[in-house]
Amino acid sequence: MTNVAGPESAPIPEPGLALAAEFPEADRARWQELVAGVLRKSGRLPEDFAGAPESKLVSRTYDGIEIQPLYTAEDEQGPLGFPGLPPFVRGARPEGVIGTGWDVRVRHLRADAKVANAAILADLEGGASSVWLRLNDGALPVSALAEALNDVYVDLAPVVLDAGAGYEAAAQALLDLFAEREIPASEAVGTLGADPIGTTARTGETLPLVPAAELAARVAAKYPKVRTIVADGLPFHEAGGSDAQELGAVVAAGVAYLRALTEAGLEVPQAAAQLEFRLAATADQFLTIAKFRAARRLWDRVLEVSGAPAEARGMHQHAVTSPAMLTQRDPWVNMLRTTVACFAAGAGGADAVTVLPFDAAIGLPDAFSARIARNTGTVLLEESKLGNVIDPAGGSWYVEKLTDELAEAAWREFTAIEAAGGIEAELATGTLAGRLAQTWENRAKRLATRRDPLTGVSEFPNLAEKAVSREPLPPVAEGGLPRHRYAEEYEKLRDASDAYLAEHGRRPKIFLATLGPVAAHTTRAGFAANLFQAGGIEAVNPGATDDLPGAFRESGARVACLCGTDAAYEEQAAAVAASLGAETVLLAGKGNYEGVDGNVYAGCDALEVLIGLHEQLGVTV
Repeated sequence: MTNVAGPESAPIPEPGLALAAEFPEADRARWQELVAGVLRKSGRLPEDFAGAPESKLVSRTYDGIEIQPLYTAEDEQGPLGFPGLPPFVRGARPEGVIGTGWDVRVRHLRADAKVANAAILADLEGGASSVWLRLNDGALPVSALAEALNDVYVDLAPVVLDAGAGYEAAAQALLDLFAEREIPASEAVGTLGADPIGTTARTGETLPLVPAAELAARVAAKYPKVRTIVADGLPFHEAGGSDAQELGAVVAAGVAYLRALTEAGLEVPQAAAQLEFRLAATADQFLTIAKFRAARRLWDRVLEVSGAPAEARGMHQHAVTSPAMLTQRDPWVNMLRTTVACFAAGAGGADAVTVLPFDAAIGLPDAFSARIARNTGTVLLEESKLGNVIDPAGGSWYVEKLTDELAEAAWREFTAIEAAGGIEAELATGTLAGRLAQTWENRAKRLATRRDPLTGVSEFPNLAEKAVSREPLPPVAEGGLPRHRYAEEYEKLRDASDAYLAEHGRRPKIFLATLGPVAAHTTRAGFAANLFQAGGIEAVNPGATDDLPGAFRESGARVACLCGTDAAYEEQAAAVAASLGAETVLLAGKGNYEGVDGNVYAGCDALEVLIGLHEQLGVTV
């Protein structure tokens, strides 16, 4: 039997015991040395490179913010402040969402009041805490609002309206419902959703701010828990804007509303209490966390110079998982995107979070996708306990630095808008639209070259996937800023491939001329197949064969792509290209060889290649 030492024989720790003291102390120079070694092995760092090796690992956001590979105490931004106190970076409330969780807000678009009512009740019974209703323009008629909210305790589950230019009639319908149900004005809760600036951005039709401000003044006098106005950043986000552009525009909208509200007779604190800010949450979790933290800092500064007391300067935030990042192809991956976005919005301190269903880019959600959407936030709150920590990202050198740099970039955007006459003037002249279009052009280039990969679409597409079918969405407003989805250009090619398949009984094809044994060609063959399938082009891989010309003829393809090692290309590329008899011969990799008409490689313009192949193969896009 093994003898076990008793407590009296246990060694007494020495004062100042340092954990891991037996390991050599790490320093930046040693880390740089290790980084340089890895980069040289991968060929990314020349032997005579004189700069900091980690500079090769720096990436940049669409606002030009450099993302470093390592953050240390040297990046510390000074005092962080406290949750619930200016500048509110760490949260608008001292307690965060402990005990309550963030508001799990579900969006409803259905026009049929009975169907909408059943879906709303299912969401509320399943854990949602508020309802976001789109009205008019093919969605629920304002006249059907009461029916859609039948058996909904609107004093417990706040209703958020989204009625575009018809916000006044929609607001009155909700206020009438409060009265009919004898809900005391002091206890009524909700958001009336007046957003003339956002509607102008969506439709191009200029709407005055005065009626919205006058409505807010009447509401503020009677309904202390009802917000009237939404400053919506989604139009700027969906137009392709960067995070700083979205923040700058939404803060500028908030300032325009503040001016209108105070002119309508409200004091600055009362005016600020009438506003809710809606922002996109993306699958870039750190940028999203920084965005919501930076937004509160910006709004605190605006209200500070407007004379509002500290207790009135918190920003009420509604996060919506980005519609732009959602895909129609392989939509199941959207569950991962929205989960990361929801996590980031919650960690960033959003007051309400709407997780769009994974099929939201396809059509109206079914019961399964609606349940998954509302459960995403619930699981993060109830099982992952994310809401039990106040400002979970606080103190991270990376997040704090990113928050600071994003706030500065957004403030520059905001002041540029103000210098040009404000958000209304910027929308009227098209100047803001031009800046957003430039950012979208930059983003589109990265999407085309797959530097911004889209899993299931531009990377790892599945041509055999079964299409998801849903009821069509109500029409969206047009005439203003464009709406983009990151996957849209690739999905146009996939749609064209599907149409070609339906007409011809087969997909457009490309033959992979595999050189040498499987081990020699499989890496580049896999790369090439992945790229071509992103455009709906079937890649025929014959494997290791001594008769590539015969295999090419048997495939029925007209275009071929050589796949092998660099050494194999030097020895065989020209001869194999000549022997195939293909209309066009591409090569997976870089290098010019006789008979090779083009190259595909990591970082090439995949969309350009795919569009060219569609044209050559007679696929109508």
